[in-house]
Amino acid sequence: MQKRAVAVHDISCVGRCSLTVALPVLSAAGLDTAVVPTALLSTHTGEFTGYTHLDLSNQLLPIARHLSTLGLHFDAFYSGYLASGAQVDEVLEMTGLLCDESTHIFVDPAFADHGRMYSLMDDSIPRQMRRLCARARTIVPNLTEAAFLLDEPYPGEYAKRETVSGLCHGLRALGPENVVITGVTFDSEQTGVALLAPGMDEPAFLFRKRYDGVFYGTGDVFASLLLGALMNDQPLQAAVDTALDITHQSIRLTLEGGEPLRYGVQFERALPQYWARLHKS
Repeated sequence: MQKRAVAVHDISCVGRCSLTVALPVLSAAGLDTAVVPTALLSTHTGEFTGYTHLDLSNQLLPIARHLSTLGLHFDAFYSGYLASGAQVDEVLEMTGLLCDESTHIFVDPAFADHGRMYSLMDDSIPRQMRRLCARARTIVPNLTEAAFLLDEPYPGEYAKRETVSGLCHGLRALGPENVVITGVTFDSEQTGVALLAPGMDEPAFLFRKRYDGVFYGTGDVFASLLLGALMNDQPLQAAVDTALDITHQSIRLTLEGGEPLRYGVQFERALPQYWARLHKS
């Protein structure tokens, strides 16, 4: 039977991120994906000005209550950008309505990067997001979010291995089984992730070539690829490896294509390779 996911993210009309990434990636992974938008923006908030922003908080629970009457089973519940800290309460209530013990609750706590909070975020979001991470099976914060979730200072672009290890253990202590920290960089040549799962005394680190530039939406691309791989029964480290490879292929294809980076990476061109990776014998 086809697996089903529900993705709870914002949607930007222009700019590859959030739902405009999650839906096609999870669909390519073979998941029947329902979407619940947390906010509607004309563009994402990086390198665009004058964008519109509509908070959809008043729609989340009515949508979830209706979906809960349909007799659907969701194998994955995937939350990303929330319009405010207050939305955490609504998303937690949604998990009660739409999830059971077998549902993989997957949280990308998308609220900060490069040592600072996203625009439009309120100061309550790290504290509130900790509560959602505690409910999750897998969380995928970037390095900034990992530090802020633990009320620690941002360790800088080039964090020390022991610092990242400490963040992994601290995040595991919040409650999730699997911790994957993205944007981990020890030198100017490589970037990658740290992952910590049950049975591991210390995190594993996986790296790929680092490209110069700011690549908007790659966190959403990576997280969506990772969840799709997990839902295709890849073990965590293999799923991270798949997600890293396809994310970096998307970046390379974007640089070769010459499109302005503010529109996001051309992940669509890498989806055939993703499908093949998920279904290789």
